[in-house]
Amino acid sequence: MSLHPTLQPYADAWTHSIDAISELVTPLAEGEWNRRTPCPGWSVRDVVSHVIGLDNEMLGDPRPIHTLPRDLYHVTNEHQRYMEMQVDVRRHHTAPEMTSELEYTIIRRNRQLRNESRDPGTKVRGHVSTEVTLEQSMRNHAFNVWVHEQDLRAALGRPGNLDSPGAHIARDVLLDALPKVVADDSGAPRSSAVVFDVHGPIEFLRTIRVDIQGRGTLETAPALGPAATLILDWETYVRLACGRVTVDSASDKVKADGDPELSASILRNFTVTK
Repeated sequence: MSLHPTLQPYADAWTHSIDAISELVTPLAEGEWNRRTPCPGWSVRDVVSHVIGLDNEMLGDPRPIHTLPRDLYHVTNEHQRYMEMQVDVRRHHTAPEMTSELEYTIIRRNRQLRNESRDPGTKVRGHVSTEVTLEQSMRNHAFNVWVHEQDLRAALGRPGNLDSPGAHIARDVLLDALPKVVADDSGAPRSSAVVFDVHGPIEFLRTIRVDIQGRGTLETAPALGPAATLILDWETYVRLACGRVTVDSASDKVKADGDPELSASILRNFTVTK
């Protein structure tokens, strides 16, 4: 196996999620591809198109030359326009066309991963003309594909894999974003702490400490007398962090202790995906 050991967990997570996606959508009738998903503005077909597009970019394929319609209400910034291109170009593809392209893409990506010998620090193409390391690219990709697997499961009424390899990657990605959410975006007081107590298929207790300069850090040690504590289940955590539900619609699944204004501010700024 030529894949660097650092990259193997991301490859394993991708494989697990992409196989689950293929299993979910292969038997679907034509009309089921139009079902709405929790991903704003996207149907089942759109989510699968996006996943195919992401993998095509991991393969180094050229992006499609395509003009987007002007009336896509969910496309409001350059990042979303970039992502929408791979989706809109497939919007009229039939179910057999979608499953065939997905299967072919999976075969190509598996071959690429078997032959991958680059160092994790190698610079590769990112989104919107950016460059990232191969490790960061594979980590982000494993996260994205797992989140979209969950979108499809929600749309099709097939819950599962909330504790899969991709779910553990997602936990780490979302936790890395918490210091900015608490310290920068939500204005937590200096020299304070906020605790997140998450239960369910994946459980964790994490503290964000804000120092005297206002910088936030992620810690595993519990805090005594935190400014706020948020208690919620793992699925709700993911849906809030990925913008799949609103704070109001999930309010009955979140328990907030401590400063109510700080808790409300954190929840308002909880979405970290673009």
